[in-house]
Amino acid sequence: MYRRNQSSTVDFILLGFSGAPALQHLLFAVFLLIYVITMMGNISLVFAYKLTPTLRTPMYFFLANFSFLEICYISTTVPKMLSNILSAHKTISFSGCAIQMYCFVLLGGTECYLLAVMAYDRYNAICHPLLYGTIMNKRTCIQLVAISWIGGAINSLIHTSLMFTLSFCGDNELNHFFCDIPPVMQLACTATKINEIVLLVACGCVIVSSFTLTIVSYTHIITTVLNIKSTSGRKKAFSTCTSHLIVVTMFYGSAIFMYFRPKSSYSMDQDRVISALYAFIAPLLNPFIYSLRNADVKAAVRKIVRQMVVDQRY
Repeated sequence: MYRRNQSSTVDFILLGFSGAPALQHLLFAVFLLIYVITMMGNISLVFAYKLTPTLRTPMYFFLANFSFLEICYISTTVPKMLSNILSAHKTISFSGCAIQMYCFVLLGGTECYLLAVMAYDRYNAICHPLLYGTIMNKRTCIQLVAISWIGGAINSLIHTSLMFTLSFCGDNELNHFFCDIPPVMQLACTATKINEIVLLVACGCVIVSSFTLTIVSYTHIITTVLNIKSTSGRKKAFSTCTSHLIVVTMFYGSAIFMYFRPKSSYSMDQDRVISALYAFIAPLLNPFIYSLRNADVKAAVRKIVRQMVVDQRY
């Protein structure tokens, strides 16, 4: 047990997914594999965009930014979690917990906005192809990405500031694998009503609103696709939209379930599994769903790999 006053700092204990010693090495291997695959997939797209002039279009600009975001997003939780799995002391400092929460909420909020922006980009490309170049010009694309990051930063600053002005004077065991808002809030020994209200409002402003914009964009896209005369064209477009919507729904749905409810309904054993969907699984799937299934991206990545092999030989 730890106690904190105005002049001392508490270390939180991250319990992770399982306390069984026999499972620790298996969990380490699984999450290390997820992390490596996620990093490789997203780094490949960033390099493909930077090194391939033909990919310098709004769609790939957003995808490259999205991949960079995912690299940062998964890196806020997995390295520390892997370190704790193999460590006898599964702790994170008070300031470290605050930094981790700020970064995770910042990147999660930014991802919500960026997913909506990417859906809006596809809506303009498919529904307004003649005006696409005018609507999604370079300045607009940069502004949309900047607004996404600024919105995520403001949202995260509000939550983190409110959370770490609370008092933590009892149990210091976080029944979770990282410093997320719900498990940290459960340890507070002062009233958290304001935090709960702000969390619900923020979910409406950030998660629900961006999810709604994404769904509206895809609804218009699907309506337009239905008018495509080519059967193969319709099938390809529907396949792409369906895969996008599956990942989008998984990310938004799990985030809404996690944050858009009162503190009294938190169940950390269940919530750890739900958190894994938006913290690990969505970042793992995103590069394959959004990017690496694309013929242009695959061709660019193969070209870069071949060039690297040739350079190594000489």
